[in-house]
Amino acid sequence: MKLFREHYNIKLIHAEESDLFLGALAGVSDPEVKRKTIGRLFVEVFDAKASSVGGAEFLAQGTLYPDVIESKSATGGPSVTIKSHHNVGGLPEDMTLKLLEPLRDLFKDEVRALGRELGLPPAFVGRHPFPGPGLAIRVPGEITKERLDTLRQADAIYLDEIRKAGLYDQIWQAFAVLLPVKTVGVMGDHRTYESVCALRAVTSTDGMTADSYPFSHDFLGRVATRIINEVRGVNRVVYDVTSKPPGTIEWE
Repeated sequence: MKLFREHYNIKLIHAEESDLFLGALAGVSDPEVKRKTIGRLFVEVFDAKASSVGGAEFLAQGTLYPDVIESKSATGGPSVTIKSHHNVGGLPEDMTLKLLEPLRDLFKDEVRALGRELGLPPAFVGRHPFPGPGLAIRVPGEITKERLDTLRQADAIYLDEIRKAGLYDQIWQAFAVLLPVKTVGVMGDHRTYESVCALRAVTSTDGMTADSYPFSHDFLGRVATRIINEVRGVNRVVYDVTSKPPGTIEWE
């Protein structure tokens, strides 16, 4: 909201619908069901807001080629769906708005080159990718408001340390994941039984393949200490070193 309002003179409407999404996702843990539920609600909310404005004909999306490839075969062949991106496999068929996707055939590095050519602000061009389904796919298992709040706190600390170390622009994407796992720990003289937070950071060119970023142990130790000390409900932090493939960048 801040980025768009500071750089563009447009009428920006913010729809606060977290209760709607959390209600529909209550008890849901399957990643594909999460993605398709979010995709459906996203379009329903967008349709409603567009109708209130009047005269809106198009839903413009920043769909990229990797989204298409992972969601379904780009050529109509028998390739396997890796995961339904909310903007491809997650959209309902009975949309009232026409879909407009000008970047659909481009990879992320090509989109960034286009952004620089168009003179977009560096904060837009260099921003790390963020998943369409939001934090729902960074909380494996059932989603609750409390778990999302915990994740936001851990993620903010992680990105803060990355920026302080001057590493943000060297990394393709970095984020925290709150696992549906609890472990025993100790704080002072007391036993704890709390959640595990996983950290993920990768380097990539087009998002189709990726390698884990080689943080120093000192950096990871600093982040882990801050998260455990500052985020209530987390007593263990781990770092994901899986490449893509075999893993995807996001956990779900």
